[in-house]
Amino acid sequence: MSKQKQKARPLFEPALVRRAIVDSFRKLTPQNQVRNPVMFTVYMGSLLTTALYIQALVGHGEAPAGFILAITVWLWFTVIFANFAEAMAEGRGKAQADSLRQARRDIQAKRLASPSREAPVDIVPSASLKKGEVVLVEAGDFVPCDGDIIEGVASVDESAITGESAPVIREAGGDRSAVTGGTRLLSDWVLVRVAAEAGETFLDRMIALVEGAKRRKTPNEIALNILLAALTLVFLVVCATLLPFSAFAVEQSGHGAPVTITVLAALFVCLAPTTIGGLLSAIGIAGMDRLIQAGVIATSGRAVEAAGDVDVLLLDKTGTITLGNRQADDFLPMPGVTEKELADVAQLASLADETPEGRSIVVLAKERFGIRARDMNALDAAFVPFTAQTRLSGVDLAGRVVRKGAPDAIKKFVTEQGGALPREVDEQVRAIAESGGTPLLVAENDRVLGAVWLKDIVKGGIRERFAALRSMGIKTVMVTGDNPLTAAAIAAEAGVDDFLAEATPEAKLALIRKTQAEGRLVAMTGDGTNDAPALAQADVGVAMNSGTQAAKEAGNMVDLDSNPTKLLEVVEIGKQLLMTRGSLTTFSIANDIAKYFAIIPAAFVGIYPQLGALNVMGLATPQSAILSAVIFNALIIVVLIPLALRGVRYRALGAARALRDNLLIYGLGGVIVPFVGIKVIDLTLVALGLA
Repeated sequence: MSKQKQKARPLFEPALVRRAIVDSFRKLTPQNQVRNPVMFTVYMGSLLTTALYIQALVGHGEAPAGFILAITVWLWFTVIFANFAEAMAEGRGKAQADSLRQARRDIQAKRLASPSREAPVDIVPSASLKKGEVVLVEAGDFVPCDGDIIEGVASVDESAITGESAPVIREAGGDRSAVTGGTRLLSDWVLVRVAAEAGETFLDRMIALVEGAKRRKTPNEIALNILLAALTLVFLVVCATLLPFSAFAVEQSGHGAPVTITVLAALFVCLAPTTIGGLLSAIGIAGMDRLIQAGVIATSGRAVEAAGDVDVLLLDKTGTITLGNRQADDFLPMPGVTEKELADVAQLASLADETPEGRSIVVLAKERFGIRARDMNALDAAFVPFTAQTRLSGVDLAGRVVRKGAPDAIKKFVTEQGGALPREVDEQVRAIAESGGTPLLVAENDRVLGAVWLKDIVKGGIRERFAALRSMGIKTVMVTGDNPLTAAAIAAEAGVDDFLAEATPEAKLALIRKTQAEGRLVAMTGDGTNDAPALAQADVGVAMNSGTQAAKEAGNMVDLDSNPTKLLEVVEIGKQLLMTRGSLTTFSIANDIAKYFAIIPAAFVGIYPQLGALNVMGLATPQSAILSAVIFNALIIVVLIPLALRGVRYRALGAARALRDNLLIYGLGGVIVPFVGIKVIDLTLVALGLA
């Protein structure tokens, strides 16, 4: 996403506030309220006190009508403020969805009768395209569907989706073949195979997820809801029993009056965990919103939470730990072979290698020795493309079999050709690897001609980030196709905890399963079809938007910026979500202490005058004490909405210190703040003559 899009929206943008206020009242329906057990009980209490107020107006009320009205109004405010918190979080998501929806347009597609540019073209609406069909997209056209390029290469403007103004290259083959509907071709042409039916495109799913239409409660959220519901039920039973208890106490003592239902409703609402109950949904939605602002779309809140619990990160070396792609830096020939001869054969063997490393070998041979393109048709060449499984590429010519690839792959090839490897080969490989480079061997028929030195540069500041993750108890594992020596050198320089060398798709999958079997949660990034199994297996799989459709379908998050280092930010956002929920839960429960000292003495002081000693805040009257507690209980939800939306500030701390700070700040703060707040409200009520 562009820098402009990544900037967080103002928390209380006027348009969002207006929409949220309207939605707050729209949510005042039983069907909506029943989804939140805590706030549903407040909703029912509001209805009860409303009925009691009407009774007080038309007949004999249990308490003065003005007092019942004041309690009723603030109970309704409590419900409305909770609705407002949720509506604000949802509104931010809807605003994001509106900007994404602008990218969705009614596009005319050039559907081909067969997968060939020369095939007849049928102009049809994009909504009528079926999965598996092939369309032609030319310079200036909008891509009509999600799909994979099967032929051609083009420059694509993806700013409508990612926010980035710089165009990107998309081409057939490799891991950058996926295109997204709504983007636009700036040059050339491509043939695209439709990957999704109308209404099921990536953009459609993004809009639905961002709007929260498909948001489901996560396991942790469900567990917390159950706990809050249990606490609410306990307080409900306690308050219900206080009514007959107070009547019995009056009968026994001979003075005072039974506690009114209005006071018991106020007591229940103040003691129930309404603060966290009113903010819980907003916290979850805001967590996904922060992820969207970072340029990542999560398929569920479960994925965001899992990111917060992750304790093992699998990180690709290239592009994440090191800068960009490895580049060929030098040709190191064997004795008896000139550097130019080695460069010529290395370039020949790399013509079928579409990886950046393979291309850099072609470029280096051209720059250093002027070796340029040759007529391969005249040579009757059979190309062997590079794959992650074989880890080599080459070409078969008349009387010549040329290969270039990883040392172990080339050693196996030479052995199969009946050749033997001289001792210098191992020495050369070891020297390059120990220097932090990546060696590739070049062979012709049954002999090794030499090595190509690929260079990696570790990103600045990455070592410090890994140290911060380690302090949080997160293990980092570098995943690379390099040989163990090269991997060890880069791992040591970068400061990762472990590494997986010569990583194949099967090896990645096996490592993830082994780690999960130890009871740990794993996160990884990937962009290729060969990453799909591991992305699907990982607890948090972040697929690159530039990657293949298979990778995006397998992961549970998609990084619109296609930046592998984003995984570190995803983990931080996940942890921030968990910290925010835990902090506000602690604050909410700690809040009750002050309310005990405000309401209970006020409710029972007429029956038990000795309870006046518990009025440590010196509240003016029993009525003002009860009303002050109810008002504070409603207003604290509003005060905490910015924290719920923005999240508790994330700091890389160990679990023990994070828990200590949480208890100190939000536990102690939750005890002190209500004492101050209730007293200030009481003084205000007295000053206004309302108490």
